[in-house]
Amino acid sequence: MATAPTGAADRPDGGFRLRPYIRFLFGYDLQEISHIAPTMTVLDWLRLTKRHLGTKEGCNEGDCGACTVVVVRPDQGRLIYRAVNACIQLVGSLDGSQLLTVEHLKEDDGTLHAVQAAMVEQHGSQCGFCTPGFVMSLFAFSKLSGPSPTDQAIDDALSGNLCRCTGYAPIVRAARQACASVTSDRFDRNAAATLARLEAFQDEATVQVGDSSGIFHAPATADALAEILVANPQATIVAGSTDVGLWITKQMRDLPVLVWIGRVRELRALDDGGAAIEIGAGVTYSDAREVLALHYPDLGELIRRLASTPIRNAGTIGGNIANGSPIGDASPSLMALGATLHLRRGGERRSMALADFFLAYGKQDRRPGEFVERITVPKPTRADRFRVYKISKRFDQDISAVLGAFWLRLDGDRITDVRLAFGGMAATPKRAAAAEQALRGRTFDAAAVAAAKTALTDDFSPLTDMRASAGYRLRSAQNLIERLHLELTHPDIETRLVGDKALAHVQG
Repeated sequence: MATAPTGAADRPDGGFRLRPYIRFLFGYDLQEISHIAPTMTVLDWLRLTKRHLGTKEGCNEGDCGACTVVVVRPDQGRLIYRAVNACIQLVGSLDGSQLLTVEHLKEDDGTLHAVQAAMVEQHGSQCGFCTPGFVMSLFAFSKLSGPSPTDQAIDDALSGNLCRCTGYAPIVRAARQACASVTSDRFDRNAAATLARLEAFQDEATVQVGDSSGIFHAPATADALAEILVANPQATIVAGSTDVGLWITKQMRDLPVLVWIGRVRELRALDDGGAAIEIGAGVTYSDAREVLALHYPDLGELIRRLASTPIRNAGTIGGNIANGSPIGDASPSLMALGATLHLRRGGERRSMALADFFLAYGKQDRRPGEFVERITVPKPTRADRFRVYKISKRFDQDISAVLGAFWLRLDGDRITDVRLAFGGMAATPKRAAAAEQALRGRTFDAAAVAAAKTALTDDFSPLTDMRASAGYRLRSAQNLIERLHLELTHPDIETRLVGDKALAHVQG
C-alpha cells in the first residue's frame, strides 16, 4: 500500500491538505467517491456501477470510439467540451469536471438533441453500436466548430470513431446539419450555473482515494506532486492515460500506486510569451497544437495526424516523452528543434537536451521519484527551416513506421547547422549524427543529399516488424532527406496530400 505524504492534514505553513474523495458532476448530479479501485476506468464505472449502457465497449484501447464520452472543464471563465475515450480514462481523472454520456443529451421533455436528431434524419445509423460514440464526438465538436465547419474539420473530429456498416457520408451530413442548428440546448442554458459549480470544485487539496487494490493520488500543485513521488518512488505517473490505460485493459497490470498529474496547475501551463515556448508536462496535444503550429506549421499538421481527436484531448506531450517510446512522434520532432527537458525530484531540478534523455529501449534518464516538469522549445529564426514527415499505413490514428524530423539553419544555400531526428529507426528516438555531419557546412545540393543518405546506414540498423521491414525503413528515411531537399529548393513542386502551411483546421 502507498505511503501517505507527510502532513496529510491541513498544515499552517501553507502545505497541501488531503481530500479523501474525487468530486465531479455526472450530468448535473454531484458524485463524491472515496472508495474505488485506482485502475477503474470510466467505461467500467458507467456500465457496471451506473448502468449507463449507451456507452459501448469495442476495442477497449482507445481506437474505435464506441466508448466516447464528453468531459467538460472550466477554463478562464468558459466551459471546454472534450470528447475522450471512456475505455482508457480513469475515474479518478474526472475530478473537478462534468461527465456527459449519450443518455444526458436529450432535453427534459424527451426531445432529441440536435446532434441525435441529425443522425436520425440523415440516416447516420444502421446497427447502432457505434452511434453513441459518434453522437458524443459530434456533440463536443458542435460546441467548438461554429455553424459552418469545413469538411476537413469534420473529418478530424470523427477520426477516432469507426463505423463498419453505414459509411461516413450520412454521418458527415449529420455533422453539418447539427452544427448549422442555431437553437441553444440545455447545456447552453445551464452554462453559467455549471461553470460556477465546476469552478467551485477547483481547490488546492491533494486527492487520495483507493481500495484494497491500491491508491490513487491527484495532487493540485507541483510541490505536492514532488513530495508524493519522493515518498512513493515506484508509483506510476499518469497524465492522459492513453498508454497507461492499455497497461490496465490489455496487459492487466497491477498498478497499486497511481499518481495523476492532471490537476497540477504548473504542469498545465503553456507559455508563448518569451524567446521560447514553454510546455508544461500536463499540456495536452489539443491545447498545444495551435501554439506549436503558429511557429512550426509542420508540427501542427503532425499533431493533426497523431492518433485521433479523443486521444489528443487526453494525451500529453510530456507523457509521450516520459514514456520513451521509440515510435512516439513528439520526441523526434522536438529533438530536431533542440528542445530542452526539465525534470524535478523533490526540491532538486535539472535540465538536459531532450536527445540525451533516451538511453536505451524502455530506459530513460529519469530517477525514481523524478518527473518531467516542462519542455522548452526554441522559436525559429528567419534562417531556420523545419520539416517533419510521418510514414504510416493510414493517414489518421496510426503508428509511424518511420518519422523523420529535420531542422536546418541556412546562410543562403549553405547549411550552417542541422539536426536530423528519427522515430521508428532504433530502440529509442534518435538523432542521425553521421548524416548531420555529412550536411553541416555544405551547400544543400544533390551531392550533399547523396552523402547524407549514405551516412544514414552508419546511423541506423532498423528492425523488421509488423509495420515495416528494415529495408523499407532505411529506404524511406533516406528518401525523406531527398524530399526535404526538394521542398526547400523547389517549393513550387507539390509533395503533400495537404498543405503544410494551413492552420484553418486547428481546433480548440
